[in-house]
Amino acid sequence: MKYCPECRAELVERDIDDAERACCPNEECGYIFWNNPTPVVAALVKYNQHYVIARNSQWPAGIFSLITGFLESGESPEEGIIREVKEELGLNGRINRFLGLHSYHEANQLIIAFEVEATGKVSTNHEIVETMQLSANELEQYDFHPLYITENIITQWQNLVKNENQE
Repeated sequence: MKYCPECRAELVERDIDDAERACCPNEECGYIFWNNPTPVVAALVKYNQHYVIARNSQWPAGIFSLITGFLESGESPEEGIIREVKEELGLNGRINRFLGLHSYHEANQLIIAFEVEATGKVSTNHEIVETMQLSANELEQYDFHPLYITENIITQWQNLVKNENQE
């Protein structure tokens, strides 16, 4: 961001709260660009006793991940992930469990992950070019490299399932 969205002055860098921040030099305006992370929802979709992973249309062949999308204004994370599953896979979903918060620093995003049980018939939209359905065992063994956030979410899921089975 180069210009103040409030008064249009050119922003300058200042140390605020021990971080360099883009600030408006106009003291009457006082705008500060905080550069807070963008919330993104992610779903590990369980469908017909398998788990659906997908390849985004902008990704190279062989790279698969969870269903993800930006949280929209006025939406709860739970509403957002159910909407994303419907939009990207054409499936109706319900949340099974929360899989944690994951920081994706490179994109300045906070990933809010869930396991979602889905029903219906898979029908992808323009964002998804390919899907795979994996058993729980196949999912645990799948190499999501270079998508380390996806690997972290799957590890979180594995730990939750193991803890539930031990109780």
